Amino acid sequence: MPRTDTAVRADRVDAAGVADTAVRTVPDPDPGPPAPTKRRPAGRSKAGWVLPPVAALGLVFLYPLALVVWQSFTPEDGGHSTAPYAAVLAEASFRDALANTVLIAVGATAGALALGLVLALVIAFVPFPGGRALSRFIDIFLAFPSFLITLALLFLYGTAGMANGLWTDVTGAASGPLDFLRTPWGVLLAEITYFTPFVMRPLLAAFSQVETGQLEAAAALGARPWRIIRKVILPEALPSLAAGGALVLVLCLNEFGIVLFTGAKDVVTLPMLVYTKAILDGDYTGACVVAVVNIALSVALYALYRTVVARTAPRSGSRTGGVRRRAGA
Repeated sequence: MPRTDTAVRADRVDAAGVADTAVRTVPDPDPGPPAPTKRRPAGRSKAGWVLPPVAALGLVFLYPLALVVWQSFTPEDGGHSTAPYAAVLAEASFRDALANTVLIAVGATAGALALGLVLALVIAFVPFPGGRALSRFIDIFLAFPSFLITLALLFLYGTAGMANGLWTDVTGAASGPLDFLRTPWGVLLAEITYFTPFVMRPLLAAFSQVETGQLEAAAALGARPWRIIRKVILPEALPSLAAGGALVLVLCLNEFGIVLFTGAKDVVTLPMLVYTKAILDGDYTGACVVAVVNIALSVALYALYRTVVARTAPRSGSRTGGVRRRAGA
């Protein structure tokens, strides 16, 4: 039976639809790997962040320091030589200032270590009202300027201070008996008073890590308090004590405000000698020489401080957290 025109057109439409569907379902050819994109090197991006602070540091700190070193090799008659160092190192005033600086720094460090150890032991292991508040006050004390402590000592023990004023009121004398703040002993007392908290802070942190089980076991075995301190507590605190002592030694070596505000004219340290040569005598080359020597000593002591801290850190961080500890500091 012959097919009608309508059937023929329907077949053609179906065939076209099938062909079109087949064309649409054919997958596209593999486009291949994506084109590489240009990325900025990581080092270049980091350099963009590092260069500004490094440049600012060099401009603010390294450049003036380089000028001081350069000036120390520049005699007044011009040129560059080591003659300024030979001249300054041969002066008796420099040798006396160096000896005063070292002796006062060592004495203040020893006094701060002894006093700081005793006070830290009391705060950490002897319960008393206000102990925790006193421990917090130490953190605030670290922010005080050094001349503030010196002024307080002058108000108490100066020639016109409270102690001498009370003495003259009671006895009727023309002056009081206390006049030691203008001597090396007064400078030593002021530095010990100011720098003792710098020793106490790391010691309190170390004492807070002492295991209470060891203290209880030692006490149960009949050990006396001094033996417990010597055998149990001090071995744990020695690294922190050494780190605090090294830090105080560096700070005492560069202390200027305490010596200046005590008015001890006969006590000349290296920082005071720099001030005298630069401001009073106008000898800028000699002042730069003394400053370079002081910087060298400070860097050497700071390297010692960093070495002590580096040896302390692994030991303090090797403890487990499951053992009971003291919470005093």
